[in-house]
Amino acid sequence: MLFVIELGTREVHILGITDHPTGAFVTQVARNLVGDLVDRGRSITFLIRDRDEKFTASFDEVFSSEGIRVIKTPVHSPRANAYAERWVRTVRTECLDWILVLGCRHLNGVLHEYVRHYNTQRPHRSLDLGVPDGGGETTVATPPSFRIDRHDVLGGLIHEYLPQAA
Repeated sequence: MLFVIELGTREVHILGITDHPTGAFVTQVARNLVGDLVDRGRSITFLIRDRDEKFTASFDEVFSSEGIRVIKTPVHSPRANAYAERWVRTVRTECLDWILVLGCRHLNGVLHEYVRHYNTQRPHRSLDLGVPDGGGETTVATPPSFRIDRHDVLGGLIHEYLPQAA
């Protein structure tokens, strides 16, 4: 799985999933990402990546051609990419450790559903218990005076709670 995290918002985007990642795969996914950013009118200043051999010179060139600076993490320093390492741990402990994945297609569906939950419902301490897709606004939790409706995600593995209309 290849993913990116926007550090300012902590929003996660899954770029691609494959059984056999290659340099050509990650380069094509990078082209798709840059194209999506241009289509949405968004830009990024830099990309932090590890030193995996799959990230070839052509991968870096895709970003350099758009004026995006590619920063490689130092050798043998997992803390240099702590946000990505933390997300991998979170998705494993909250989702993948509880599900028997039956193949690439199943993994794709599970991860996209989890990322939707992660970006829109799961509170983050670093965002003052806000969510990445919440527009940066935080609200103070008050006891509800209305009924709460529980929605199960991933077959009941995760529960989302929403206010129900009276």
